Amino acid sequence: MPLPRVLAVDSGAGHAACAVFTTAKSGQLVLERLVVDTFNPDAALEGQWTGMLAQSLAAMAKELKLSGAAAVAVPGHQALTKFIKTPSIEKSKRDKIIAFEAQQNIPYALDEVIWGHEVVEDNGVDLEVLLSAAKIEVVEGICDAVTSAGMRPTLIQPSSIALYRAFRYNYPELSDAALVVGIGARSTNLLYVQGERYFIRTIALAGNSVTQAIAEALGQDFSAAERLKVQVLSGEVDLPETSPARAAVTTATSSFIGRLHLEITRSTVNYRRQSGGDAPARIYVTGGGALVPDLADALAEKLKVAVEVMNPLQRVQSSAPEAARHAAILAELVGLAAPEVKGAEPLNLVPASISDAQAFRRQQPWIIGAAAMLVVALALPGLHFQSKAAAAKNKTASVEQALRPLQSLQARNAENLAQLEKARAEIDALHDLVETKSNWINFFTDLQDRLVSVNDVWLEKLQVMRPTVVAPKPAASGGLFGGAPRDEEAKPAVVEPLRLSVSGRLLDRANPVSRVSQDSYDRVKSLLGSFVDSTYIVAVENERFDANTPGILQFEFILVVNPDQPL
Repeated sequence: MPLPRVLAVDSGAGHAACAVFTTAKSGQLVLERLVVDTFNPDAALEGQWTGMLAQSLAAMAKELKLSGAAAVAVPGHQALTKFIKTPSIEKSKRDKIIAFEAQQNIPYALDEVIWGHEVVEDNGVDLEVLLSAAKIEVVEGICDAVTSAGMRPTLIQPSSIALYRAFRYNYPELSDAALVVGIGARSTNLLYVQGERYFIRTIALAGNSVTQAIAEALGQDFSAAERLKVQVLSGEVDLPETSPARAAVTTATSSFIGRLHLEITRSTVNYRRQSGGDAPARIYVTGGGALVPDLADALAEKLKVAVEVMNPLQRVQSSAPEAARHAAILAELVGLAAPEVKGAEPLNLVPASISDAQAFRRQQPWIIGAAAMLVVALALPGLHFQSKAAAAKNKTASVEQALRPLQSLQARNAENLAQLEKARAEIDALHDLVETKSNWINFFTDLQDRLVSVNDVWLEKLQVMRPTVVAPKPAASGGLFGGAPRDEEAKPAVVEPLRLSVSGRLLDRANPVSRVSQDSYDRVKSLLGSFVDSTYIVAVENERFDANTPGILQFEFILVVNPDQPL
């Protein structure tokens, strides 16, 4: 039995990495293959970033022969994360409330971004939710780069979420509050973890800050300063202590550590004030910035907290020889491959156009099978009737030859006609069923459009009230022979039209803590009036309103369905 396989892709601001993981029978992750490529992280080249990413991924995919479904991490500076709290509500109603909160908290129009959410904690009273979003053009650019390399993006998550999953996977026994500092090229992720709860803040202070300071001190361009930084900090070159280049790197690094210390302190204070969490008992550093010499010791001295380098391979078996050399930047890859918590729905920023195409591709075998069954189902009756027609023809010839009575032939013809009528009735019934299904879809689309036109209104219940059949009135007794009089013929049964019982609420933004205004009544009545204009509704009955909840107008009514547009 083949082991489960995960292809993980990390699209960093200054590097790209691909890894293939499998899962051992014990449940432990196994890193089988790894390849890393770096490119210029200069922010001035932002417009060329997806092109450089696509080029790197294509080369890596060719080198390791990578293909198939891939989980992808979006760099921190390209993703927005926001934590919100709402009253705990049942799962069936969460999506509407979370969508409303997303509209209020994401600083872009929702049609300009791809967003998703993940429940952090639900204690029965409050619901804490993580919102994450990225601009459509950014996500689509990443998808194009991954697809052009022969891979298929099925999961896209911010690097901060992948960092959290990697930390929880490698340090499951940790119960004290901890802070994980993931230092990249363009951004740094500050991840606060305490028990099952977590909090994320992404800051713009990162490796490029050191490079820019070196470039300004030496009057160099960004690329030259980046090479010098890497060479000095990695020990590839040993410059004299009096060298201006070494002094520039040392000064820039010290300044970076000082600013990082201030950002961590400020973020910790805000985190504890907002969430009531404990101060971190230990700090873990990871990412390319974790390679800065003495970074952990300097932060420990300034913050008075134990600081160590996070090991993203602590619980990962590795057969890739280059894994140890690149361990500092593997956390996101491990997080993408780490198993989800049982029952949890992972946050996924894959565009709807791509996910729909992938869903269709997965359903293709079923569609082809259904089409084949339909062809067979249609062919068998055809062959059957063809065989019947041939038999009837032979019988007719036999009858003509034997001069059999024509009455027998007439009976057979009548039986065949009855079968055809029965088949025609079944076809008509199926046709009506298809039309009814389409009417439901169109009706819900029409209903949604009318709700959107009113704003801040949602439905809580839509219940079908099955029609009743009124028994026919019996005919009056007739004359001497018991026949019904001509003017009092028996009347057929009457079928009442279908009705829908609907209830919902309207939010009065102008009066959130007091009784709703007349304007809210007018808006609801306008909504009810618009239903009559629908081709699927002929009347609105039994309107009832309840304004006892501050800022909320509850309403109930019954929609009478148009019999000409059955549902």
